[in-house]
Amino acid sequence: MSGNLAVPLIIGIAPSAAERRQLAQLLGGTEAFLIVASVEQAREFLDAAVPRTTTHASTGAAAPDGGEEEARRPPDLRVDSDRRVLRWLDREVELTRLEHDFLHRLLDAPGQVFTYERLHLEVWGNQHLGRGSDIHSVVRRIRRKLAKVEAAATIHSVRGVGFRLSAA
Repeated sequence: MSGNLAVPLIIGIAPSAAERRQLAQLLGGTEAFLIVASVEQAREFLDAAVPRTTTHASTGAAAPDGGEEEARRPPDLRVDSDRRVLRWLDREVELTRLEHDFLHRLLDAPGQVFTYERLHLEVWGNQHLGRGSDIHSVVRRIRRKLAKVEAAATIHSVRGVGFRLSAA
């Protein structure tokens, strides 16, 4: 894509075929649009189409409060999106959709702090409202699953801001 003129692109997310048809009719006059069934499909498209940069501004995440060491991805920690499982070495544990999407997002940029608002928008697909008990519930479950497979990674809470993933 580099070197080309940028063309505005609208990405629409609609889970059912009927909703995708309706969205296509609404966007019919738009120069370029893509309709996908899930946030994950949109992320996959964007990951393939847009090269990642290492600046924090490009991710919208706050800078980590630690050094470079905390920014490293925990080795051998993987999320298998096809099977929706967390893999650590030869161990694995199943993840719910929310756990998968949440952990997948943190693994994209280990060490970076993701705000409650950003996580709510990217994982739940809506605005963050209230005290965040839904986010904290998902984090508790993921922490238990990380412990279950004895992964050398942890999710740190940044009080009043959000969460970050780092090697334990």
